[in-house]
This record gives sequence, structure tokens and C-alpha cells, in this order.
Amino acid sequence: MNRPTQRCNLPLLLLRAREAVMAYFRIELRRYGLTEQQWRVIRALDSLEDLEAGRIAEEAFILAPSLSGVLARMEKAGLVKRFRKPCDMRKVYVKLTPYSQNLAVELRACIEEHYKNIETLLGTDTLEVLVKGLEKAAVLPAPTE
Repeated sequence: MNRPTQRCNLPLLLLRAREAVMAYFRIELRRYGLTEQQWRVIRALDSLEDLEAGRIAEEAFILAPSLSGVLARMEKAGLVKRFRKPCDMRKVYVKLTPYSQNLAVELRACIEEHYKNIETLLGTDTLEVLVKGLEKAAVLPAPTE
């Protein structure tokens, strides 16, 4: 009997699944004029308040050099405010503006509806297994060289 890893291309399947799921959410993001990266930043800040830029890169899964440009565009659009804390002037912190806080509330409601649609299409049991499997995969130890 073939093992599942011998029959599939896991990275390709993960990419295809991501694209299929993101198609639901891109509709809402476009309606609000947001990119996927901007939404990931907003979600990170919405759940964790103001954060240091390096922590946002980790939480939003955006490389630090790319995040710098994303934050600059977001600040210009009035979505975030960058600042330094008097206790540590070396680090840049970021917080949501009231406008983007409201945007997050509105978008969460829309996105929740898409989650319900996805759950209906996949089935509750399948979605639960998928989420648990992805949570395990997300913490795989890095390979050693």
C-alpha cells in the first residue's frame, strides 16, 4: 500500500487549498480596498493591540523587508500609526487607527459568513480534521542541514 506522502505533492496541495479558501476572502478584501498582507497586519494588531514591527512580521507571516513597505502604505492610507515608546526609542511600534478598527469589525462579520459557507461545503468533521492537521503541520520542527 502506498503511503499518502508517496502519492501527493503536499506543498502543492497546501498552495491549492490556500488559493481556494482565499478566493472567498479576497472578495471582501477587494470591497474594502485591502491587500491580503494589509488584512493580516490588521488582524494581528486587532487581536494584540499595538505591536513592535518585528512581532507584526511574525504574527502576520510577512518578511520584515516587505512589512516595511506594507506599513508605509498602510500609514499613508490612514490604517495604522507608527510610533516609538519613550522607554525604548530604538523600536518602532504600530497601532490601528480608529478607521481600521472599525474596518476590522465590519470585515470580521463578512469573513465569518464565508467561514460558515466553507464549513457547509466541506462539512464540519472534515473542516475540524483539516484545521487540527494544519495546526500540527504549522509547528513542525525546522529540518537540520
